[in-house]
Amino acid sequence: PEYGPSTTVYNRYNRWSGRGHWQYLFRALTEALAGTPEQVSIDTTFVKAIVAPAAEKGGFAQAIGRTKGGRNTKVHALSDERCRPLAFYLTPGQTADIKGAVMLANHLPRARHLLADKAYDADHWRAWLLRRNIQPVIPNKKNRKQPHAFDSKRYKDRNTIERMFGRLKDYRRIAMRYDKNADNFMAGLCLAALICYWI
Repeated sequence: PEYGPSTTVYNRYNRWSGRGHWQYLFRALTEALAGTPEQVSIDTTFVKAIVAPAAEKGGFAQAIGRTKGGRNTKVHALSDERCRPLAFYLTPGQTADIKGAVMLANHLPRARHLLADKAYDADHWRAWLLRRNIQPVIPNKKNRKQPHAFDSKRYKDRNTIERMFGRLKDYRRIAMRYDKNADNFMAGLCLAALICYWI
């Protein structure tokens, strides 16, 4: 009762989301507590968008796209070796993983290794990492003519980011997207991450 009617609570959440409060709290805590991890993982996950058809108008701007599975959003994320999320980026579901990696590049800490799957096997991405003294641990695509060295033993640790996504999706609001507004969905993602890992 001390929080008032549910509508008041939700309206306040919307205002704080639009102002970036939850995103700011998430960023501030990760920067203060994450330190310099030995290795970082990057990956994506699909979130089905359960929104009204009217939301399709301008859906790209709200990170909602159409794939074979219907309307969905792709969540790009970075995670440290303790499964803690370090950064998120939202795109429509049809966006290539490597494009999200480029957008997350500025949030990448000074780790020694970056673990990623074959979707991130691109020469420009490998070169960008090496210029920053980050060793890519990325398997080679089958069509690559000159394979790169690959640390298969270290690559097994990539499951940290899969476990991170699994834990965040324990929250119904993260497992399925009900928010039409991308800022609101990102705010919910940051809030779930704060509760799970940073508080």
